[in-house]
Amino acid sequence: MSETLEQQKEEIEALVSIYEGDEYFKQLNDTTFQYKYGEEGEGKSFNVEIVWNEEYPNTLPKINLDTYYNRDISSAFKSKIVDILTQEGGTWIGCGMTYTLFECIKEKLTELLQELEEEQKNAKVANITESVSTVQLESSVKSNQTATVKKEQMTKAQKRKMWSRTDNKGNRQRGWNWVDIIKHLSQTGSKDESVSNLSNIQSVTS
Repeated sequence: MSETLEQQKEEIEALVSIYEGDEYFKQLNDTTFQYKYGEEGEGKSFNVEIVWNEEYPNTLPKINLDTYYNRDISSAFKSKIVDILTQEGGTWIGCGMTYTLFECIKEKLTELLQELEEEQKNAKVANITESVSTVQLESSVKSNQTATVKKEQMTKAQKRKMWSRTDNKGNRQRGWNWVDIIKHLSQTGSKDESVSNLSNIQSVTS
């Protein structure tokens, strides 16, 4: 057995012993380990996965946050975790470092969870704002469409009435807006006055 495999075997035994009974720790196989931070369902929780390669611990392990559990976490937050662990791991080359890396996140957990919670709150606000804007836009479009349809629609009776008032060129007939003088005078004065006014009008027009 090579030296690196022997070191890996010893580290596995140490990890199993340290995290025995810890529901947040999970060993997927001989080279893949996960640790979950925060409370599931509280909107502020993430999972860190560490994968050993053949040369580990003489090289850094792969630090993976692109698991399904982290599907709602931003790339920026994931990159921050990877950067923290990469920097920490760089000081432990040649030594078993999986436990140290998991504990490194624990030391910064309060700050990281606050940042994650704030990030997710902002994401929710952005989603709500976008949804409201979409609804308002759709409502505005529908209103404009309805107004256009109502403006263009005319009944057959309205169309016949409109055509009856115009000639073949679309112009209204001469005198369409003239006042019926006799009817007007009968409504505005006495009968004698109406007759007198009518006589005056007839004599003027003659």
